Amino acid sequence: MEEAIYLTRFASKVTVVHRRDALRASKIMQDKAFANPKIEFIWDSEVADVLDEGKGEVTGVVVRNLKTGHQTTLPLDGIFIAIGHTPNTSLFEGQIDLDANGYIRTQSGTKTNVAGVFAAGDVQDHIYRQAITAAGSGCMAAIDAERYVEGMSDHHAGEAALQTTS
Repeated sequence: MEEAIYLTRFASKVTVVHRRDALRASKIMQDKAFANPKIEFIWDSEVADVLDEGKGEVTGVVVRNLKTGHQTTLPLDGIFIAIGHTPNTSLFEGQIDLDANGYIRTQSGTKTNVAGVFAAGDVQDHIYRQAITAAGSGCMAAIDAERYVEGMSDHHAGEAALQTTS
């Protein structure tokens, strides 16, 4: 909903095509979107095709209702795709602590519950979720990893070198 509200600054109308019949956004964000006269909703649907009529620019979309299969063409001048905020962390389930929403839990910056494993960006940031934040926390994780490796005793470092060369 943040993106839809933001787009109303530049568009005369924003149509939200949503695959369900209800939003998962916070109540505050839902209320803001529903109250905005520039935002309209198409429920239980998905964008099936983006149209350009050979012009090399968006001229509309084909919207398919997921319950009925009925398709309609919606003329428009642009499209912005927002797919939500579900972190892609399923491969870490059972290995690293995740919160109820699937985000990796971190402590003291980017440290996970597994020594030597650090998390950064959208997989652990459920508040900001922005590219610049991800880049910044990626740098934090790199520094934390470097300090972790530097803090390993010479004995452990030697074992690791032997294990990787044998």
